[in-house]
Amino acid sequence: MTQKIHTEETKQQLLDMLTSRKDEMIELRRRLHQNPELSFKEEKTAQFIADFYKGKDVEVQTHVGNGYGIIVTIQGGKPGKTIGLRADFDALPIHEETDVPFKSQNDGVMHACGHDGHTAYMLVLADCLISLKDQLSGTIKIIHQHAEETPPGGAKSIVDSGVLDDLDAVFGTHLFPSHATGTIGYRSGYAMAGRTYFKLIIQGRGGHGSAPQNANDPIVAGAHFVTAVQTVVSRRLNPFDMGVVTIGSFDGKGSFNIIKDSIEIEGDVRYMNEETQKLIAREIHRIVKGIEVQFDVTCDFTYLADYPPLINDAAVTSEVVAILENAEDPEIKEVVEFPIFSGSEDFAYYLEKTPGLFFNIGCRPKGEGTVYLNHHPKFDIDEDALLVAAKAVAHVVCNYHGNS
Repeated sequence: MTQKIHTEETKQQLLDMLTSRKDEMIELRRRLHQNPELSFKEEKTAQFIADFYKGKDVEVQTHVGNGYGIIVTIQGGKPGKTIGLRADFDALPIHEETDVPFKSQNDGVMHACGHDGHTAYMLVLADCLISLKDQLSGTIKIIHQHAEETPPGGAKSIVDSGVLDDLDAVFGTHLFPSHATGTIGYRSGYAMAGRTYFKLIIQGRGGHGSAPQNANDPIVAGAHFVTAVQTVVSRRLNPFDMGVVTIGSFDGKGSFNIIKDSIEIEGDVRYMNEETQKLIAREIHRIVKGIEVQFDVTCDFTYLADYPPLINDAAVTSEVVAILENAEDPEIKEVVEFPIFSGSEDFAYYLEKTPGLFFNIGCRPKGEGTVYLNHHPKFDIDEDALLVAAKAVAHVVCNYHGNS
């Protein structure tokens, strides 16, 4: 009984500390928002994060993985599980169109996905955990991850480094303005799609538009490819399985009366399991081979499966949902099951090795205006959601498998 009272007191201390530092979370988020850096180029952001921990009684490892990853290890005063908490910190190549006074000062680069908010709340949460570490059980590893947005991403390299081999569970969150602040969304099992990048260079034979018989037109071949790959999902994939093939770029610009010598097409594929990924890959490769024969062109085809499907552990999800539903926290209004999301996340690499949960934090801006979702140049968040995220993760830290 004494241990339980001590546990509840420690948890309440942590929650009270977070509430008192809400303005600091917002200030940190705005500072990061003004100074975004692209994937694998986050040198100043990483230095800012490392500097935050200077002088604190904690172990800090920098340059973890294939870039600027940082691992902060908080050793509790009592035995217990080892858990990981991840926050990413890279931005996107997007020109910001918001009207906020703290908009990006790096033209053409923007925190349009909420990673500034992830890092801001995690810094404050980590600092509070450090100050209470003698009262905590087990070990907490804060994973400040670089390069989530750009394959090969930072997560896989951090996992491969071995620095997280001792984790018993791993948790991550993502800000989503699709839901109001105070809403926490989860999905057990398959939660987010895997992703494959492809690039097709079609080498034909250029010529004059007036004499197509003397050329092999790569634009016509490319147009056939664009149409044909859509039949993979509509005619090869089981209707009960999820698959998406997107052509994002068709570079065939030239003179109006000239048949180009070559063109380049780029796109991506989304899927919810490896069987679907293999089927789509096989069919697209067949289409490419057919185009070479049909149009007498040469194809240079790159097909790279980068992020795997994100699969939340069912047992961990069930426990965390129970923790959050029973939290009786004024910041947490509802805990709801989200539908499967066809976007991709390299947090999936952590979950391939360690059971865990990646869940969503509603952050819809206040008011009745248009809501701009992640990756939009007008993306913004309700900054009250930073405290919701911090407290939700704090509840998990204090209650998961008796960690408190």
